[in-house]
Amino acid sequence: MCYSAEVWASYREYVREFGAVLDIHAFAQLFGHRKIGGKAKIPKGMDKAFADPKTDLEREIHASIDDWNGQQISKFEQEIFKQKKRLNDAERSLQTKETKKARDDVRIAGNKIEQNKEWLSDIKRSEVIPAKDCRIFPMSYCPVMISENGKRVVRPMRYLLRPPGAPPSFDTDPKRNGTYNARRDNLTRFWKKQFGCTHGLIVANTFYENVEDEEGNKSVIKFTPRTGEPMLIACLWAHWTGEGEDDLYSFAMITDEPEPEVAAAGHDRTIINIKPEHIEAWLNPDPNDLEALFATFDDK
Repeated sequence: MCYSAEVWASYREYVREFGAVLDIHAFAQLFGHRKIGGKAKIPKGMDKAFADPKTDLEREIHASIDDWNGQQISKFEQEIFKQKKRLNDAERSLQTKETKKARDDVRIAGNKIEQNKEWLSDIKRSEVIPAKDCRIFPMSYCPVMISENGKRVVRPMRYLLRPPGAPPSFDTDPKRNGTYNARRDNLTRFWKKQFGCTHGLIVANTFYENVEDEEGNKSVIKFTPRTGEPMLIACLWAHWTGEGEDDLYSFAMITDEPEPEVAAAGHDRTIINIKPEHIEAWLNPDPNDLEALFATFDDK
């Protein structure tokens, strides 16, 4: 599986590199929903793409981002104030009598103050740090390039695919083991409604995997192409609708048998990095010629 990836978080890179057009309304809806309390996890790199708005809708998105940032700043500042009071009260208590509660309060409040200061610093930071601000995890959003009516379109989608017809609880069903990755050997079974029909592409510079050694020690391994070139990662996507629920666009990265260096590091799957000459065929698949799609995977 792909634990996480450092992706092109700015839609502008897709527009510049691939001639894609932006689904601006989908971006406006996503950022607007987050502003009013939605739980969408959006990388800072996606926010920064709208730092210099030119159109009315871009200005609307920019305002939504500013509103949300303001809410976060207020929340972190209030929590720091609360924890400082807790810390001061505990320290005064310890001057009178040593207790486990007061000692725990000092430790917990100190940790929470530092954590909230870090979050506050991050939200106020203007420069983009790719390894931090463009990295997605399951349930994060990022731009995905698809094809609609012969045009390449960039739309924000969530990294964990919820199939049409599934209940929202599908996202956290442990029996599914996380549908943010789609195994190649399962494409014509579980993924048959997407494979050959709804294909997407994301671009990433790096991906990360969780690995475990023989002693059971876990670590995160970073993989970056030796050439330094970005990876064109083959994805499947779906448009989910439900009564009384917001529409959801979501995607999964396709994974294959591990590349030698990935297997050597202790992981059993690798994302599929397709060649640039296969982009058009991948985004506009022939559902009656699945073998051609599998051949694209082999010519990676």
